[in-house]
Amino acid sequence: MTVNAPPLRHPIMPLVVWSRLLGVRVAALLFTCVAFSVAAHGAQLPHGGMASWCIFCWAFSFAATVLILLVELLGLQARIPVSWSNFPVTAACYAALFCLSASVIFPLYFLRDGGYYSQVRDHRVASTVFSCLAALAYILEVSLTRARPGEVAGYMATAPGLLKVCQTFVACIIFILVSDPVAYDGHAALQWCMAVYCICFILSMAVVVMCVGECTGWLPVPFPRFLTAFGLLAAVMYLTATIIWPIFQFDKRYSRGGARSRLITVAVLTGLNFLLYLADMAHTARLVFVSG
Repeated sequence: MTVNAPPLRHPIMPLVVWSRLLGVRVAALLFTCVAFSVAAHGAQLPHGGMASWCIFCWAFSFAATVLILLVELLGLQARIPVSWSNFPVTAACYAALFCLSASVIFPLYFLRDGGYYSQVRDHRVASTVFSCLAALAYILEVSLTRARPGEVAGYMATAPGLLKVCQTFVACIIFILVSDPVAYDGHAALQWCMAVYCICFILSMAVVVMCVGECTGWLPVPFPRFLTAFGLLAAVMYLTATIIWPIFQFDKRYSRGGARSRLITVAVLTGLNFLLYLADMAHTARLVFVSG
């Protein structure tokens, strides 16, 4: 008599393997969701201006995190037409900067005055708190996903790649500050500064897009040489802007007045971006000439 053996039962594998990185991403998702939901529901924010910027920062960060979680949980990395070794860390770095800027701008613009109901103030305070928590979560995510010494990783996970993200973000803030009202049409030297901001932003963003889209092979020169030449050029250009901008904005012979706080902020951000490009050039030169 033949006895049929019972069917083998394979152990059920968990669909989701919990990790510190996954926990940080879920936390960031919840924090950004609460931040913009509370702000949109009961904060009574004005339309446009800095209110829209803060909502955009939280919504962008939330959407990017949702996309990353769905792709990784469903195992679709190979089907996404981007470099998955570069995209998550790039999105996390932008989200960290966005949420950090919203955490500074939102209370500065919408918590200074007390001329509104306590319930409205509570909503605004809650949005600020959760924005700060989201910024911390994204900073932790970048720390967990960035490349360690000796580790093989995508370019955007290295120090020069993360610096590129910071450079483009600082340039965006500069564009916002100098465009309304226009603060660079008083002299040709100020127009040169604006050209520096635009050229360096375009090239830095092109590097980010090429790395995320795996298009670095399209360049007519080797990618490391392009990075070295661009780093040197951008550092020199930003050095000129760092010197020229305060001279022609604050010297009485050239100054046309305007919102002085904005002009000072642009001068500080210009110096900050010069330091970022200088650090970028140093890291790139070390990778190309020392490691190579």
